[in-house]
Amino acid sequence: MELAEIEQALGQNLPGFRARQIYDALYRQRVSNIDGFTSLPQPLRRQIASQYHPGLPAVASRWASTDGTRRYLLTLDDGRSVETVFMPEDSRDTFCISSQVGCPVNCRFCLTALMGLERNLTAGEIVAQVLFLLREHELSASSSQVNVVMMGMGEPLLNLPSVLKATRLLTDPQGIGLSPRRITVSTSGITPKLAELAREPVRPKLAISLNASTEEQRCELMPITRKYHLAGLMEACRAYPLRPWERLTFEYVLLGGVNDTDADARRVVRLLARLKAKVNLIALNPGPGIPYDTPAPERVNSFQAIIRRSMPCFIRKPRGRDIFAACGQLKRMETTVAAIAPASVERNTSPMPNVPRRTH
Repeated sequence: MELAEIEQALGQNLPGFRARQIYDALYRQRVSNIDGFTSLPQPLRRQIASQYHPGLPAVASRWASTDGTRRYLLTLDDGRSVETVFMPEDSRDTFCISSQVGCPVNCRFCLTALMGLERNLTAGEIVAQVLFLLREHELSASSSQVNVVMMGMGEPLLNLPSVLKATRLLTDPQGIGLSPRRITVSTSGITPKLAELAREPVRPKLAISLNASTEEQRCELMPITRKYHLAGLMEACRAYPLRPWERLTFEYVLLGGVNDTDADARRVVRLLARLKAKVNLIALNPGPGIPYDTPAPERVNSFQAIIRRSMPCFIRKPRGRDIFAACGQLKRMETTVAAIAPASVERNTSPMPNVPRRTH
C-alpha cells in the first residue's frame, strides 16, 4: 500500500499521522510484523493485525555460490514461489528481483521461459523482495550502494501497473528511499508499453533484451518478435525520452555459433547508431533444456571490440552460475543444487555438492 491507501484502510476515525507511522514502520524501518509497530497503541495494533499483515514472503530455500551470490526461493501467500538473487560486489550490491511468477515470453535461451506464466506479482510482492534482501543482508537503501534490477522471473512490462507502483514505493524518500537511477527494468520489447512507461514521472531505467541483429534471427530466439517487430522496437527506442543522465541499455545474450559473429556485431552497431545507448554482453549461462552453447571468451571479446568502436560496451560477469542464479537460469531449481541451512548462508563458500558437471 502507498500512504493514501493506508489512510483509506484506516478510515476517517483515526488521525492522519497514524497512517504515516505505519508507512514509516513498513518501509523505512522495515518492521516485519505488526507487533513491531511500537509507535501505535496496543489496541490499534490488534485491530490492524485482525485485518492485515505485512505480506512478506517466507524463505523456502536458499543457496550460496562460491562467488558470494545468494539465490533465494521465496514463497508467496498463495503458495506460489519466485526467485530473488543477491549479488555482492566491492562497491555496490545488486538485487535481482522478479515481476511475475514464471514468464510468458518464451525466449529460447532462458530457463525461466520453460515454466510458462503462472501469474503477475502484486506491487507488494515486488517490493517485499527488496525488503527481504535489505533485512537479510543488513543493508540500507539510503546509505548503501544498492542497485535493484527487475531481471528475474517475468516480463516487467506485461505487469506494468504493479512495476510502476513498486517503483514509487521503492523510491519514496519517506520510505525505502532508493534513487530511480538505481532501479532498472529489463524488457524483451513490448513496444506499446514503452510509451506508457515513458509518460510516468517516477520510472526506472530501461534495458532492452536485444539478443539478435536481424528480424529473422530474433524471431527464432525470441518469438515475441513476431508480434512486436524489431523495426518497431527500434523506432520506439528512438522515441523514448531519456533523462539527461540516462542511456538506454541493450542486453545481448551471446549464443555460440548463432548470434555471435563479427557480422552480427556490425549489424548491432547499425541498429543502435542513432541512439544514446550502451550494450551489455552476456555469454550464455547454460542450463538443462537449453539447446545452445556458451561462446568462447575470445569470440565474446571480438564481438565487444567491434561494438566499442561506436558506443560503450561491457561484458557482464556471470554471477552464481554454480547455483543457477545467473541471468536466464532462474527456474526454481530446488533439486538440482543443494539447499543450505539459513544459519550457514553467510559463511558457506564451498562448491555446491549437487551441481551437475557442465560441458559448455
